[in-house]
Amino acid sequence: MDIYEALSTYFGYEEFKTGQEKLIKGSLQGRDVLGIMPTGGGKSLCYQLPAILLEGITIVISPLISLMKDQVDSLNEMGIPGTYINSTLEDEEFRKRLEAIRGGKYKIVYVAPERLNTYLFSNLIRDIEVSMVAIDEAHCISQWGHDFRPSYLEIPRFINSIGNRPAVSAYTATATKEVIGEIKELIGLRNPLESIIGFDRPNLFYKVVKASNKYAYLKEYLENNFQGESGIIYCATRKTVEALAKRLNEEGLPAVGYHGGMAGELRQENQDRFIFNGTKIIVATNAFGMGIDKPDVRFVIHYNMPKNMESYYQEAGRAGRDGEPSDCILLYSPADIVKQKLIIQNSTLSLERETNLYENLQYLVDYCHTNKCLRNAILSYFGEEPENDECNNCGNCLDKSEMVDITIEAQKILSCIYRVGQRYGTNIVVQVLRGSRNKRVLEAGLDKVSTYGIMKEYSESVLKEIVMTLVSMDYIRMTADRFPVLKLTSLSGPVLKGEIKVYHKKDLLEVKAPMKKVEKAVVDDFDEELFSLLRELRYNISRDKGLPPYVVFHDSTLKEMAAYFPQDKEAFLDIKGVGLKKYENYGEEFIGVIKDYIMEKGVDNIRPREREWIEKPTGKTNTNRYQLTYDCYNQGLSLQEIADERNFTTGTIIKHLERCESDGQTVQWSRFIDDPMKESKILEAIARVGLEKLRPIKEELPEDISYDDIKLVILNNGLK
Repeated sequence: MDIYEALSTYFGYEEFKTGQEKLIKGSLQGRDVLGIMPTGGGKSLCYQLPAILLEGITIVISPLISLMKDQVDSLNEMGIPGTYINSTLEDEEFRKRLEAIRGGKYKIVYVAPERLNTYLFSNLIRDIEVSMVAIDEAHCISQWGHDFRPSYLEIPRFINSIGNRPAVSAYTATATKEVIGEIKELIGLRNPLESIIGFDRPNLFYKVVKASNKYAYLKEYLENNFQGESGIIYCATRKTVEALAKRLNEEGLPAVGYHGGMAGELRQENQDRFIFNGTKIIVATNAFGMGIDKPDVRFVIHYNMPKNMESYYQEAGRAGRDGEPSDCILLYSPADIVKQKLIIQNSTLSLERETNLYENLQYLVDYCHTNKCLRNAILSYFGEEPENDECNNCGNCLDKSEMVDITIEAQKILSCIYRVGQRYGTNIVVQVLRGSRNKRVLEAGLDKVSTYGIMKEYSESVLKEIVMTLVSMDYIRMTADRFPVLKLTSLSGPVLKGEIKVYHKKDLLEVKAPMKKVEKAVVDDFDEELFSLLRELRYNISRDKGLPPYVVFHDSTLKEMAAYFPQDKEAFLDIKGVGLKKYENYGEEFIGVIKDYIMEKGVDNIRPREREWIEKPTGKTNTNRYQLTYDCYNQGLSLQEIADERNFTTGTIIKHLERCESDGQTVQWSRFIDDPMKESKILEAIARVGLEKLRPIKEELPEDISYDDIKLVILNNGLK
């Protein structure tokens, strides 16, 4: 079985996501690999697929105890024998699993890092053939990452204890260049094949909201966005979690809480209710989420600012794992900075580590105050060079609200910092500007400086906001100390001299997020009533088997079923996310629901499922495949002739040519439209029902007009 056959048979996909194939081939060749891939990029497949094809057993090291069972259940559902070893197992069950592993029953074994060098597990490793060691969440080995786990330092010793060192693969979604370097060094990767896919998640909409009343904003958001969809609300403290969950429930917005101080049974119960869709909203501390593989989280709201950009990126990244448009909103207030600094101050850390934490926190503070593209700020943090100045899918890029000239205010603040000798932090500078009679201000003689009281008409919160904005614009530098001091930068001179104007966006509290221009990740022309019936069947199966619904099938898979109405084994296996084992487990039930629906509704205009075939043995890339189609187009062949020549459907040929056009090649779509009357009818139908979905357009037209005809007219008229 080659990698393409394994991909189709077990995972139900015909093509790899970006970067997957390179890493998988590297592991199969016995090389060490390092994959930095965004959430939803398919990291787990990169070590699960090679594990199937390699001789022996693959050991997967993961800190995510809560995820291990889901991962193993998912593997078994696909027909891949797997198990896990962690602290949740009773002694008898633990011994049984060790014996089963020794007997070769499993291909993949998930292990918590704390178990690696225990006596029983070390003995086991001596008796089995380990083909690969995969390290998930590899950033946990770095003390400079956001989630350092001391137990990860056991990994190198474990790898070195294996007699015939296997290939090692390391994966993470969140790592700066410094952390990547430490991962390679500490794990001891040998000349690893690296694949850094990038940190951009185009389907996520980022927004920072400086709300004077956070709860009011949250309540209006929940009442006006993604109703009936799943969402996570993160809070900084357990107390806030409990108070917020209680208030939401009292006001008719059902939610459960989750934090480390809750009784274990209640915490697990609330997590399961969220995963199994028993409740749509969970209010949690950052203890929740590591290991939560729920793909259909439509919004993540940070009620308080997290501790650094890495934490924010990872927590926000739990939204939209299925590729669908989702919101990531950070509710910010200056008090959040104080909370995070208190957490750092109360920690027992080295001076170097403490300084690092302050610097990381400051980057997130700057993120909250910048007027520039939020997505680019995230990408820049992780060392990625943004391609454009604006992403057009974040709060800053889409909110074109009024820009206010704050040059005079900036000059007064910069001048005050200079007059007090660049020796004080934000609080003292603001107090001087407001003419405070604070004891410390008076004792230091700061009431004698020329800037004392020159901004007494401004509130403390407004002045602090302007100070933080100037910090984010690099006109002020805030030292990374326990008690940060404000200092001028080389850029502040031109502002003081009036050579540079300073502008700040006027804050507008918009409850509804702006329209997001994001391409849908899955088919969006599906029958919603059938989709609901399929979800109901999935829920019943998941409840009976004790599995999260997405382990049975993802929503994206059900939407394809509701778009293409598969009625036999071949058609069902052609749906993305359906492998052979899942067909054997569930195929007849889902096909039965689809057939009954077709009979009841009299559905007769069923589209064929158009799937591109992978030219597996030849090693031809997607670009080769598209170019071959374009070569046929250049020969003057008709659409059907190109399809016959390339052994594809005409619909797939249209997709190939779309790709060629997006790559800068010229395609005259009018060449394939032989009936002007058809084009006229299609355009009239579009004018009546719009372009949101193809099915309503098709239903407006005579039966002899196909979906291909509609697509060609849309492309020819530049309507896409």
